[in-house]
Amino acid sequence: MENLFIDTLISQVRALDQFGTWANKADEDILKEKYIKSKEDLKNIPVIADIDEMQIQDIRLIYQAIALAFEKKTGVMCSVVMEMSHEGFGRAVVIADKIVIVNKFFKDAHRFSFRTYEDLVKEGDKLLKNAIDIYEELKK
Repeated sequence: MENLFIDTLISQVRALDQFGTWANKADEDILKEKYIKSKEDLKNIPVIADIDEMQIQDIRLIYQAIALAFEKKTGVMCSVVMEMSHEGFGRAVVIADKIVIVNKFFKDAHRFSFRTYEDLVKEGDKLLKNAIDIYEELKK
């Protein structure tokens, strides 16, 4: 089943695999490893902790995938602006023309995850649909 958000996200992730670490892994397995955490996994992550650069990059990839999927759907170029403190507080913004199409605040970003793969797919589709709706409404 084709899904523009997931296809775009996995292409972003695979593009960063410079040593071929994930070459033999299935797309879904890679995304589960990066973005899916169970309640038990979250219990092992402290509530107060610093976020590492790899986690920041993984979060950025979600919003870059939204921006690229938006560009593929509409033909309108996007920019992703993301600022994150070492404590995991921050913001990700996707801008198309002069319109903010995605605006997400983060608190405890070191715990950022989805419970299931289906939740990741659903959230990505929702962000993309909302971005397109916002752009169409405000460009009038």
